[in-house]
Amino acid sequence: MLNPIWLHTFKTLIDTGHFTQTAEKLHMTQPGVSQQVKKLEQACGHELIKRFNKQFEITEQGRQVYQYAIESASNEAKLIENLNFDDPYSGLCSLSCSGALALLYYPELLKLQQRHPALSIHLEAAPNHKILEEIADGKIDLGLVTHKPNINQFHSIPIGLEPLCLIFPKDYEDKPLDSNVLNRCGIVKHPDADHYLSLYFDQCESPEFIGLNIETLPTASYVNQLSQILLPVSMGLGFTVLPKSAFDSFFHKERLSVHMPKTAVTEQVYLVHKRNRQLPTRYQILKKLLKHCLSNCD
Repeated sequence: MLNPIWLHTFKTLIDTGHFTQTAEKLHMTQPGVSQQVKKLEQACGHELIKRFNKQFEITEQGRQVYQYAIESASNEAKLIENLNFDDPYSGLCSLSCSGALALLYYPELLKLQQRHPALSIHLEAAPNHKILEEIADGKIDLGLVTHKPNINQFHSIPIGLEPLCLIFPKDYEDKPLDSNVLNRCGIVKHPDADHYLSLYFDQCESPEFIGLNIETLPTASYVNQLSQILLPVSMGLGFTVLPKSAFDSFFHKERLSVHMPKTAVTEQVYLVHKRNRQLPTRYQILKKLLKHCLSNCD
């Protein structure tokens, strides 16, 4: 790496065209200027100036080094400017959440980007464990998870509740539901089905489901693509449990019915970033949006 002090001295020499003026401008002696230029030439392995009498002429290699010095000075100035300027409506925002939350958030994030084109939104759908891994590795800055992570590694705050829905084919609308009906209907399974089922039946306080063993429920179908989970349900092939955002985004909601429990079933959502990681100002705007969307979903 070329010494930046030598580069600055050489650039000043070319700009002034005189050793004496360079020395005065840099508060150096004239021999000191000559010595630094010679050291830079030795580091480059080429003569940068041709000396004659008390004058000099820049060589072709010197022109390239001079241009490099100009670019280095410009890049340094831009860096200092960027470090001192934290624009709340400019820069990359990287975050990760579940697929269901991505359905809720992505359209609103794009609207934010439309209002502020200098923002760049990077959204990834992932399970809880991967979200935390990528935050810890510095691959993403912000995540939304449904369990409180290790406080020694992550900073987290609860930002809202994600409603869960027990979803049936349209034919089941207004019909009494109980354990026998669920066993006859069969469940459309997906990677989070068991977790959502346990959560739903623990919270719903519906006496008709007391004694239901989710492990013995027959499986009507299985799919791991969020956008496809409600398709077999809409065709009368089973029931399932999903976040409300997944139900809201389904293109044939008229073919579905949602069970209305005695007590609403929700899952706490935590906003997470790496502990001791200071996020840019733009993430404050993002946090407000995420919280607002979730409160409207509830």
